[in-house]
Amino acid sequence: MSEAQKNILDLTGRVALVTGAGQGVGAETARYLAAQGAKVVVNDFVGERAEAIAEELNGAGGVALGLQADVTDFASVQTMIDAASTEFGAVDVLVNNAGNAGADPRALSGRPFWESDPKEWDAFLKVNLYGVMNCCRAAIPGMIEAGKGGRLISIISDAGRVGEGGLETYSGAKAGAAGFMRGLARSLGRFDITSNCVAIATTNTPAVRAMTQNEDLMKKVLRNYIIRRVGEPSDVAAMVTFLASNSASWTTGQTYPVNGGFSVNQ
Repeated sequence: MSEAQKNILDLTGRVALVTGAGQGVGAETARYLAAQGAKVVVNDFVGERAEAIAEELNGAGGVALGLQADVTDFASVQTMIDAASTEFGAVDVLVNNAGNAGADPRALSGRPFWESDPKEWDAFLKVNLYGVMNCCRAAIPGMIEAGKGGRLISIISDAGRVGEGGLETYSGAKAGAAGFMRGLARSLGRFDITSNCVAIATTNTPAVRAMTQNEDLMKKVLRNYIIRRVGEPSDVAAMVTFLASNSASWTTGQTYPVNGGFSVNQ
């Protein structure tokens, strides 16, 4: 048995950047990638959170760097990519995890879409669509120049696959990100750069903690799931780690649901 067969997820020598990794799914993904030997750049809008996770990874024997950047600002993203490349070399694995309503959802009124002010849409579009585009635009040139291939992975939502009432703009932004990633898959295959998405459903993160702690609400929510529990960040991190590895070198242009069977049960 070869070494590659013994450890099919080995990421030794890879440089991975995870956005929104100061907590939740992003933080767990950073842990998983570091455990497989990747050097990890931990990004978050809140610099202290990014630095805390990077310190944790370094303390556990990994190699990590915490960097603050706003994924909705291309100049900020480019500065982050440049800093990561200076420290570790070109980014090989980009995980676009930053999402939800962005860093400041206060502009959201909660009104139905048809009564909303178009300015409200920015909260979802900027982070879930333009944030993905900004990070890919900044990272891809280095991947191509390095000539080692690469992995682009975006965390989307089942809202972008089956739609979510009351979250129409969010659903559209996530669907747009999935289409964008499929387009990149077609363009970048000749460079051995893959481009995939992971679609998640209700996952136990700080953003949904109030919901998951409401027992009556969760009973209603979980009726739509074949496996009747909410997802854990580790469920998502495991799929991302596979897509980041050489085991997924012939896998591109796909969206993988990690959702307890939610979309099957619709």
